[in-house]
Amino acid sequence: MTAKIIRVLMAKPGLDGHDRGAKVVARALRDAGMEVIYTGLRQTPEMIVEAALQEDVDAIGLSILSGAHGNLVPRVMRMLGEKGMGRMPVFVGGIIPPADIPALKAAGVIEVFGPGTATADVVRAIRLALGQGLSD
Repeated sequence: MTAKIIRVLMAKPGLDGHDRGAKVVARALRDAGMEVIYTGLRQTPEMIVEAALQEDVDAIGLSILSGAHGNLVPRVMRMLGEKGMGRMPVFVGGIIPPADIPALKAAGVIEVFGPGTATADVVRAIRLALGQGLSD
């Protein structure tokens, strides 16, 4: 029996205009057999949650380099809860100070990935969060 194909929404919340890292991760997820929906730059939390709902995704990846993670991520998490999607695994990548990571995890983020994280680690974390084991 083959595992269900994992659908991941990749989003760039806020005014950050740099998406190279998000595209690298999206490509790695696709190479690992996942389906990736990339929403593009400058997404509001409302747009991200609505896209996740419409696309029926299994996980959400947020890429933030602007420093607005302390505001944007909790808003996304709160809105997911309001839409009945509070158990959706959410991952964050980007320039996140280590001191900010506990607050993001307390808001419900599964994992935070910083610069230099191996894409295989991101693939593994998503699969584990969705109960699909350790294979890459």
